[in-house]
Amino acid sequence: MARPKLVLDPTTMADWQIAEAAEERMLPLRKLGRKLGLNDDELIPMGRQVAKVDFLRVLARLQDAPQGKYVDVTAITPTPLGEGKSTTTMGLVEGLGRLKKRVSAAIRQPSGGPTHNIKGSAAGGGLAQCIPLVPFSIRLTGDIDSVTNAHNLAMVALTSRMQHEANYDDARLAKIGLRRLDVDPKRVEMRWAIDFCAQALRNVIIGRGGKMDGVEMESGFQISVSSEVMAILAMSRDLKDLRERMSRIVVAYSRSGQPITTRDLEVDGAMTAWMVDALKPNLLQTLEGQPVFVHAGPFANIAIGQSSIIADELGVRLSEYHVTESGFGADIGFEKFWNLKCRVSGLKPNAVVIVATVRALKMHGGLELGRLKEPDLKALDKGIENLKKHIENVRLFGLPVVVAINAFTSDTPDEIQLIKDKCDHLGVPVVRADHWARGGAGAEDLAKVVVQVAEGTKSDFKFLYPDSMSLWNKVKTIAQKIYGANDILADKKLRSRFKELQELGYGHLPICMAKTQYSLSTDPGLRGRPQNFDVPLRDIRLSAGAGFLVVLTGEIMTMPGLPKHPAAEIVDLDEQGNVVGFS
Repeated sequence: MARPKLVLDPTTMADWQIAEAAEERMLPLRKLGRKLGLNDDELIPMGRQVAKVDFLRVLARLQDAPQGKYVDVTAITPTPLGEGKSTTTMGLVEGLGRLKKRVSAAIRQPSGGPTHNIKGSAAGGGLAQCIPLVPFSIRLTGDIDSVTNAHNLAMVALTSRMQHEANYDDARLAKIGLRRLDVDPKRVEMRWAIDFCAQALRNVIIGRGGKMDGVEMESGFQISVSSEVMAILAMSRDLKDLRERMSRIVVAYSRSGQPITTRDLEVDGAMTAWMVDALKPNLLQTLEGQPVFVHAGPFANIAIGQSSIIADELGVRLSEYHVTESGFGADIGFEKFWNLKCRVSGLKPNAVVIVATVRALKMHGGLELGRLKEPDLKALDKGIENLKKHIENVRLFGLPVVVAINAFTSDTPDEIQLIKDKCDHLGVPVVRADHWARGGAGAEDLAKVVVQVAEGTKSDFKFLYPDSMSLWNKVKTIAQKIYGANDILADKKLRSRFKELQELGYGHLPICMAKTQYSLSTDPGLRGRPQNFDVPLRDIRLSAGAGFLVVLTGEIMTMPGLPKHPAAEIVDLDEQGNVVGFS
C-alpha cells in the first residue's frame, strides 16, 4: 500500500517542524549518491542521513567529463528581515529538478555563532530547505571542530616557542634542536579560535603566572569561520594543495620584521592531519531529494564567504546544473566569488541570480520597518537603486543576470511590475518565485529562465583587476567600482603596511575585503545606494596560505557578539530527545 502523501504547510509549521516531518521521506544515502552519479564506494556514510564524498576518487574518474552549467546565487544588500538567499538557492535547485535536470547545489556549513545568534540556521526555509536540519545546524561531520583545532594548534606551537625562547639562550636552543625565531609579541597575527559569538574574548591577556606559563602579552579570540584555516578549506583543490597552503600561514613577525610561518614552527603537517577528513565534502539533500554539498563555512563580511572549490568542481562534473551560493550581496560575497574563488578554481559561471524582496527594496527606499507590508511605489522606486547597483556589479564581470523576487503575500502586482519595468530597461529578466510556500513548483518559472539565460547567453567573464596591480590600487578599485565610493582612506602607519607587504613579495595576491553587509558603504546605517562617501581602512592582514590579503574597513570585527535574546534561547529537546527550535 502506498504511503499517504506527506502534507507540509509552511504557514502553520516552523522550519524545524517541516524538516523533521520530511526526514521520513528522505532519499537513502546510496540512492541519493546514485542520483548524483556517484558509485557506492565513493560515499562515506556519516550516520544514516549524511555522507562524505571521496572527491579524489570521483574527480579522477570524471577528469575528462564535460562540465555542466555553473550558476551563482547572490542578493541585494541584506536587511535585518533577511532576503531568503539560501531559501531561493534551495528553491531554484528544486525547480531545476522539476524540469528533469540533473542538478546539485553547494552551500556553506553554518557556524555555531550565527546559528545561536540572530540569524539562526542557514538551510533555507519553508518548502525550500536543506535537510536533515539538526545535523546541518549542529556539528554536521565535525569540519568546523577540525578547523578550530588546527588553528589553535598553531597558536599552541607559537606560544610554546615564545616561552622556550624567552627562557633559553641561543646555545641551549641549538642543543635542543631549535633556532631562534625571535617572535615579536606585539606582532602576533593569529588569535585563538572558538565557534561562538563571544565578545568578552575579543581582547585578553595571556601568559600570566611564572616563566613556565608562557609569555605575557595581549591576545584574543576570533570566530572559527573567520580563521585562515577555514578559508584554506574553501580554497584548496586537493590534499597536496591543502598541505602546501597550511605551511604558508603567517602566524607572527620577528622583531626584524620577517614573517614567521607554520612551516617555521614545524606544525604545518600536524595541522593538515586535523583537516584530512574535513577536506571531503558533506552530502545532504533538499526537501525534494536533490543533492546538496555542504562544505566549508567562512563568513562573507569578514572572510571569503564561499563554499569549497572542491564541492563546485564535483558539482559541475556530476551535474547538468550546479548551483553555488555566495554570502550576502553582490558587493561582498559575489565580489569574492568572482575575484578570489574563480581565480583559483578556474571555473567560469554561466549565469548569476540576484535575490531581492519587495519589502527589503522598500526598506532601502526609506520605508520604516513597521510599514513594509503597505504598498509604497515611491519607496520601492527609490530602493530599486540598490538592486540596480548589484546588477551593475555582476555585469562588470561580464556575466548574465536573472533577478529572483522571493515572494511574500504582501507583494502587490503593481510593485512587482515596477521592478520588472525598471529591470526591463537594463535587459534583465525578473521572476517572482514562490518556493517558500510551494517548493520546486513555486520556483519552476525561475528555473526555466535560468536555463534559458545560462544556455542562450554567452558570458564574457573577466576579473576586476589584474594580479600585477598594486595592493593599494586593488582596494581602491573594489571600493570605487563595486561600492561606488569616492576614495579609500588610511593613516600613515597603514599605508606603510601596504608598502611593506608589497616589498615582502605579496603584492600579486588578490584582496578579501572585510566590510559591513548592511550597506554598499562601510556605514551600516546607509541603505539604498549611498553617494559621495569614502571607505576608511583600518587594517590589512596577510592570509598567505589562503592566498589573499584581508583588508578591514569601518568597524567590522572578526569576533561578533550576542544580542540580548539570541536564537539559542529557543533551541531545546522534546520528550523523545529530538532537537527542536532551529529555523
